[in-house]
Amino acid sequence: MITEQARVQLKTAYGVFHLSAFSNDANDPMPHLVISSENYQSLLSPNVRIHSECITGELFKSERCECGQQLDYALDYIAKHGGILIYLRQEGRGIGIINKIKAYVEQDLGYDTAEANKRLGFGYDDRKYDDALTILEHLKVKRLNLLTNNPDKMNAFSKGKITIEKRIPVEIPPNQTNEAYLKTKKDFFGHLLNSI
Repeated sequence: MITEQARVQLKTAYGVFHLSAFSNDANDPMPHLVISSENYQSLLSPNVRIHSECITGELFKSERCECGQQLDYALDYIAKHGGILIYLRQEGRGIGIINKIKAYVEQDLGYDTAEANKRLGFGYDDRKYDDALTILEHLKVKRLNLLTNNPDKMNAFSKGKITIEKRIPVEIPPNQTNEAYLKTKKDFFGHLLNSI
């Protein structure tokens, strides 16, 4: 059963948070991470972002996606308004960094982000959100405001015990490099994007 393995206070450029590691194994080198504001427990509906790892966008500031900017936005929002960010270790829509790089090669050949994953033998989006729901239950969250544009994340709550009170958009304006990527997110995956 996934559970909290370690916890510490973390001062960041956005503010002071608590950082926790959640895993089935206390020695897991790649646990899910949870960053929470100090006041989230006092909120009737804490603001929650479920964010999947994106090394290229977050660490290397790739312009192929908007993941790094979404992470920055969510951390800033949670610092100001209170809440929780769950950082799921499911790089590349669940296919891992090696296959994500291979998918980038496919994209450079003209395939969109969904087709590229499929050409490598994966699903269009292999991410799962069960661990995020388990973490929220561990944190005793009953209702929340979900920071997302992704209907799959909202649908993940449909059979659970946690209620989404409202959706908070996390929409980043497109650049020349990621405009086609965002169009695929909107047209193929159904993401709720108004600027594309």
